[in-house]
Amino acid sequence: METAATPRPRITGSTAVERIISSSRRPKTLGAGNPGAISLAMGEPDSGTPTGIVEAAVNALTSGRTRYAPMAGSPELQHALATYTTAKYGRPTMSEEIVLTHGGSGGLAATMLALVNPGDRILIPEPTYSLYADHAAMIGAEVIWVPNLADGSLDLDTLQEQAADALMIILCNPGNPTGRVYPDSDLHRLEQLLQDNPNLLLLADEAYADITFDGGAFTSALTLTGARDQVICCSTFSKTYAMTGWRLGHVVAPAELASSINTIHRTLNGPLSTFIQDAALTALQIPDTDLQAAALSYQQRRDIVVEFLTGLPGVEMLTPQGAFYAFPRITSSLTSDEMAARFAEAGVLVRSGSEFGPSGEGHIRISFATDVDNLKEGLARFAATVKELT
Repeated sequence: METAATPRPRITGSTAVERIISSSRRPKTLGAGNPGAISLAMGEPDSGTPTGIVEAAVNALTSGRTRYAPMAGSPELQHALATYTTAKYGRPTMSEEIVLTHGGSGGLAATMLALVNPGDRILIPEPTYSLYADHAAMIGAEVIWVPNLADGSLDLDTLQEQAADALMIILCNPGNPTGRVYPDSDLHRLEQLLQDNPNLLLLADEAYADITFDGGAFTSALTLTGARDQVICCSTFSKTYAMTGWRLGHVVAPAELASSINTIHRTLNGPLSTFIQDAALTALQIPDTDLQAAALSYQQRRDIVVEFLTGLPGVEMLTPQGAFYAFPRITSSLTSDEMAARFAEAGVLVRSGSEFGPSGEGHIRISFATDVDNLKEGLARFAATVKELT
């Protein structure tokens, strides 16, 4: 019998929590700043969800589409996405190859939990989105950081050296935080790498596939037909359709892998919202011209960023080719974390480059997804602070 003097056992919790906390590069708090601070930190479109999508959701709600959806997701939406993928990328795709997910992050997590075991080696070209490494830590996999080359392209020689002992490569394209779009030649060398290593998987995060600039071509991993059975592609409605808060994404994978991913996803999340999936059907009908207009709007804001930062002493930057991020390197005695704190004190919120991998140290990530007036004022504060730092 327990007495008052008997010490109670300590609840230690899962070691996954300890692994994530000890290795995560993601900020503990995000968005905090002094009153009046301008945020160039968040990767969220400023435009709001298009009216037609919102109306479709409202109509679904008022017509009673509020009950549980099938555990695997809406068959209509799976079919629509399969048709969309076939038409857009020339990859014949069936509904059973589509996994509907709780945002892109839910798709990434479910994919890794379904396919990666503790101790597996994961190759992550970087700088890149920091969530991938957290997912690897959650599982207990080993992350091998592979810094990109100075021009932003993949270090394919190092990837090839590491490939034989690795299970997966995780590629963010177009890139967060750099805004780089990997050239077609990089993707096709990756295809050959996969063919040479039949046990290696490629998980491609293509959240920004519809946001590219200057007429540049984007090569989706879904076009790598020579390694089709080894390619998993994760996407989201968040960026293309400004549906960040709706939390809807999808994974395209060979049917056997898709079944495994779906098993994990439905176990973690249960069914997705019925009316949100209904609204997504409307999103897929938005004309390409509207999507191109949105991309042009980001390109114009990209140009503002380039204009502000070009010629600033101590600042170097590769021109963003897609997404809505810039990743300048700043010559300073401060770390990226310290610089981000100084910018926050000056009234502009940005992200520390070290969040995005070892080679991000010395960099700052700027999001130009905000409106033009805020962007210009935020950049003015940024530039004034850079002059103090350098």
